[in-house]
Amino acid sequence: MPQLDITTFSPQIIWLFITFIILYVLMAKVALPRIGNILEQRQARIDDNLNAAQNLRNEATADAEAYDKSLADAREQARTAIYEATQEMSDESARRHEELGSRLSGEIKAAEERISEAKEAAVSGIREAAESVASVATERLIGVVPGDDAVQLAIAAALEASGKGTAK
Repeated sequence: MPQLDITTFSPQIIWLFITFIILYVLMAKVALPRIGNILEQRQARIDDNLNAAQNLRNEATADAEAYDKSLADAREQARTAIYEATQEMSDESARRHEELGSRLSGEIKAAEERISEAKEAAVSGIREAAESVASVATERLIGVVPGDDAVQLAIAAALEASGKGTAK
């Protein structure tokens, strides 16, 4: 093997150093700067992406806070609207209840007046019937026709004694 030949060691070592120096210079001047540039570009892109992500996160947080605030405002407006509607319905109900009470009170008074008039008419009719019956009965029993004033006084006294009389 020619590599193990001692006579060729010195040229091999010289060529080894020359090759090593050429490769070292090529790597140091050409390849490593390119790799360094690529790594710097990647790091810059990563930093830009991280900054953009942080900005988007801040915007999302601000949007979420604005959304929560608008949602809270909407809920408050809904509560206010419900409260106002409830108050309005309550006021309307009270007003209608009062109107109904007034109307029913008027109808009750009118009905009481009609009942009173009917009662008076009935009592008057009973009094007249009693007077005619008393007059006819007196005439048949004793054969004397009593005067209208005497019959009315007798009927009034009988009604007053029984506690049901009404002055005519």
